[in-house]
Amino acid sequence: MERKILIVDDEASTREFFKDVCTDAGYTVIDADGAERAQEILLKEKIDVIFLDLKLFGVNGIELCRKIRKFHPLAIIYAITGWRALFEIEECREAGFDDYFTKPIDPDMLYKAIAEAFEKLDRWREWYKKI
Repeated sequence: MERKILIVDDEASTREFFKDVCTDAGYTVIDADGAERAQEILLKEKIDVIFLDLKLFGVNGIELCRKIRKFHPLAIIYAITGWRALFEIEECREAGFDDYFTKPIDPDMLYKAIAEAFEKLDRWREWYKKI
């Protein structure tokens, strides 16, 4: 099964970082520079691990997370931000984020989080097959 990750960030350097790190680890990375493009992608692609920048132009990451959760309730969604002081952790959790990363992101932490996310998804899919 192809392991796809969506990275939504308006900074090209962050999207490139994810592509470099995650592609080297064997994952397929799809990127979007904003909420509108992310929603278009999610209508066409089955993606279960998503990284959303909290500070996007237009719709912010919290609002985008809420929208995604309505249609992808089992997705693992991570917040990423360079502006931690602007967002409350309670607001992020309420919106549906599973965890968060602050920029700059440590590649080792990223590898670990992605591996754990796909392991969790595999367990859920296995459980679902049994019922």
